[in-house]
Amino acid sequence: MSIAPALVRTLAGIFGPALATDEPSRIAYAYDNSRRHALPDAVVFPTEHAQVEALVRACREHRTPLVARGRGSNTTGASVPIEGGVVASFERMNRILRIDPDDRLAVVEPGVLNGDLQRALAPHGFFWPPDPSSAPWCSIGGNLACNAAGPRAVKYGTPRENTLGLRAVAGTGEGFRCGTHTSKGATGYDLTRLLIGAEGTLALITEATLKLTPKPTEVRTLRATFRDVESAAHAVARIMAQPVTPCALEFIDEVALKLAHDHAPEAGIPLAGALLMIEVDGEPAVLPAAVEAVSRAARGEGLEELRVARDAAETQALWAARKALSPAQRTIAPDKINEDVVVPVSRLPALIAGIRRLAARHDVLVVTFGHAGNGNLHVNLLPRDAAERERAHACLAELFALVVALEGTLSGEHGIGLAKRPFMPLALEPATLGLMRAVKHAFDPDGILNPGKLLP
Repeated sequence: MSIAPALVRTLAGIFGPALATDEPSRIAYAYDNSRRHALPDAVVFPTEHAQVEALVRACREHRTPLVARGRGSNTTGASVPIEGGVVASFERMNRILRIDPDDRLAVVEPGVLNGDLQRALAPHGFFWPPDPSSAPWCSIGGNLACNAAGPRAVKYGTPRENTLGLRAVAGTGEGFRCGTHTSKGATGYDLTRLLIGAEGTLALITEATLKLTPKPTEVRTLRATFRDVESAAHAVARIMAQPVTPCALEFIDEVALKLAHDHAPEAGIPLAGALLMIEVDGEPAVLPAAVEAVSRAARGEGLEELRVARDAAETQALWAARKALSPAQRTIAPDKINEDVVVPVSRLPALIAGIRRLAARHDVLVVTFGHAGNGNLHVNLLPRDAAERERAHACLAELFALVVALEGTLSGEHGIGLAKRPFMPLALEPATLGLMRAVKHAFDPDGILNPGKLLP
């Protein structure tokens, strides 16, 4: 579609030179890390809340789609403007407005990068727990849109547990605040948690009040290798069943280890049936006992080696396998299908066994790794040609059915976007989807905010 000239004039009045309608600019904001793309008709770069209110009102008046965007690291197509219209890139709303150590909170605009926020918090002795692998370049707004968490979620929670309040603009063009500046609150509906994970389909977030956590004094890193993936999966269940919660518990399967080893042989990546990367944090007086408790739980049938890093250099070396995974996979399959799924931790052995059966049945290379402490695995299908791509998509549908049968869910942190939208009826019953559509209509009665995403 092409937007009305009257809307272009209105946008020019709101944004001035921060409006782009030239083709190169539109192409630059036509895609995300899902490799899907669709050309918007215009791109705007808000710098303040009032502009966002005016933007939404203008788009609503002209019934024009409006897609909010962070830095485009999403893997499900959630920020691709599939119906054209206007893309609002929040990269210039990137101020850290307030850091308040006494109240353990920070107030930020959505375009602040996760990594920049962590660096700003470090001198105060705090951090914001969500730490997706894209943290150096992903934005806080994007983290909130998909509830993107990362390894530390196993102990410290996701953005939903680490956000106190939001300022936003609904699809009506009306600005509002929700949440509190306090760690407790029971005043009405929890709109803050509702907006987080909504992928910009309900409102555009313009400010976030984030809950901060004191940085632990020390961290210990452990690496455990196992004979097979089933042994590692059972070890995860044992570790999560004892009182000491690790701050990271990452799983890497045999196929992933071999890929990483071949890609970076100098890194000393072990070849094994599976590997667990475990981190434990805390105060020096209690950390040795915590490490021993986790080590004791890791030991069991199938354990081949358990190593504890002695210093920062060895810690970095132990993490080499995890860091080498993404480049290794891209080398083999530029069109890799990267999905994240979640099951209860006790069902991880069944999920991993099921994934291996599906890979064999469909004759597709599948690499599995991820945040095992949450039961959140990243399942990467690596098709190398058109025939394998077709088999991979058939395999994916069966994977989602398996996850739901194991009482799991379609996504832990990547979101739904375009990629998983067709499978929503598999995960949610009609009454639940009906209520979600009613919520969408209340926030966005004309359906202009990120249309075609999330809800089937």
